[in-house]
Amino acid sequence: MKEDIFERRESKVRSYCRNFDTLFVRATGSEMTDADGKTYIDFLAGCSTLNYGHNDPDMKAALIEHIERDGVAHGLDMYTDAKAEWLKAFEQYILEPRGMDDYKIMMTGPTGTNAVEAAVKLARKVTGRTNVVAFTNGFHGMTMGALSLTGNAGKRRGAGTGSVGLTGTTHLPYDGAFGDDVDTLEQIEMMLDNPSSGVDAPAAFIFEPIQGEGGLNAASKEWMQGIARLAKKLGALLIVDDIQSGCGRSGKYFAFEEAGIEPDIITQAKSLSGMGLPFACVLLKKEHDIWKPAEHNGTFRGNNHAFVTAKVTLEKFWKDDTFQKQVREKAVILTEGLQKIADIIPGAKLKGRGMMQGVDVGTGDLASDICARAFEKGLIIETSGADDEVVKVLAPLTTPVEMFQKGLDILLDSAREAVSSNQMAAE
Repeated sequence: MKEDIFERRESKVRSYCRNFDTLFVRATGSEMTDADGKTYIDFLAGCSTLNYGHNDPDMKAALIEHIERDGVAHGLDMYTDAKAEWLKAFEQYILEPRGMDDYKIMMTGPTGTNAVEAAVKLARKVTGRTNVVAFTNGFHGMTMGALSLTGNAGKRRGAGTGSVGLTGTTHLPYDGAFGDDVDTLEQIEMMLDNPSSGVDAPAAFIFEPIQGEGGLNAASKEWMQGIARLAKKLGALLIVDDIQSGCGRSGKYFAFEEAGIEPDIITQAKSLSGMGLPFACVLLKKEHDIWKPAEHNGTFRGNNHAFVTAKVTLEKFWKDDTFQKQVREKAVILTEGLQKIADIIPGAKLKGRGMMQGVDVGTGDLASDICARAFEKGLIIETSGADDEVVKVLAPLTTPVEMFQKGLDILLDSAREAVSSNQMAAE
C-alpha cells in the first residue's frame, strides 16, 4: 500500500503512479516488487529507459566500484576517466562499425528534451533559419522548444492557454498519417516546393523512426529516405529523434539504420546509460560543430555515474551482433503474441516494429481497461496514441523468453476479459 505522503505533498502532475497504485521497493531484471511482496513483470521499462532491465549486475558492480574509489560523480564538462572510457567504447562499438567516424558527440543536460533543444538550437544556428518541420503524432519533449515540435494537444495545453510560445514549427503528416493509400511524402514535397504554401524554408526536419508516444507509428525505409533527400535538397538539416526507439529497441542500435540514411543530428537519451541513470547526448556531423565554448551548456551535462554504466552496456551487449539477433527473435514472439489479441478484437491492428510494438484496439477506454486488468494480474504495461488507443509493449530487451511469454499470456487473458466485459455491458 502506498503512503499518503504522495497525495499530501506531490503535485497533481504525476501520472504513471495513478495507473500503478502501489509502492515499489525493489527491481531486478524484468521484474518489480512492491511493499506487499507482489512481483510484477515489467512491460514498460521506464518508457524504454531500461532496455537492459533493472539493476544489471555488471553495471551495478562497475558503478559501486567507481563510487567506492571516490570516482568523480559530478564534473561539469571537465575531462574525466569515466568520460574518456565511455567515449572510446562508443567510438569502438557503435560509431566505427557503422561507418560513422564523421560524427562528434555533444553532452547536453541529462534528459531527452535537453538533447532535442540542443539539436534544434544548433540547426537554427547552422542554417540561419527558424522554421523546423515536425510531424503529426510526434513527441519530442516537454520543455518549450521541444514541446513546440510535439503534436499531442493535451501535452501542448500544458504550456498555457493558446499554447503560448510554441512557435517556429510546421507540422506535416507522418508516414501513413492518412492511411496506407496516401503518400504523405508526396504531399510534403508538394507543400515545400510550392512558394505560396506558406511554409517557411526549414532549418531542419525532425522525426522519430518509430513514434513512441504517438501510437507506435513506424516510418518505412522509403519514407525516411525521402525525408533525408528532401532535407538535403532544401538545405535543411535532418534531425532523427532516436531517444525512445534507439539503443536496440528496433532490433538495431539506431532505429534508422535500415534506411541507410546519415542524419545531420541524432538525439539520444533514455537507455543510453543502460541502467536508468539520467544521460543524454547529441550526435552531430563534424561540419555542423560550430559552437563556441560554453555557447550551449548545462550544469549536469555528462553524468559520470552514467558514463560508467553506459560503458558496460556497450561492452556487454554491442561488441558483436549476438544481442541484436536475440532482440529480433523476441520481436517475432511479440508479433505473434499481439496478433492473438488483435484476432479477438474487431478492427484491431498491430503497430510498431522490433521490440517496440503494440496493438491498436480502437479506443482508449478498451486499451486502458486491458492494461488495468493486466496490472491486477501482475503485468506493468501502458497505453500510447493520440487517444491512448494502443496497448504498448516496451519490455526490457533482456527479458528471458519464458518470462516474456508469461507476460504476453497475461496480456491476452486481460484482453479477453476486457472484451467480454465490454460485450456484456453493451447487451
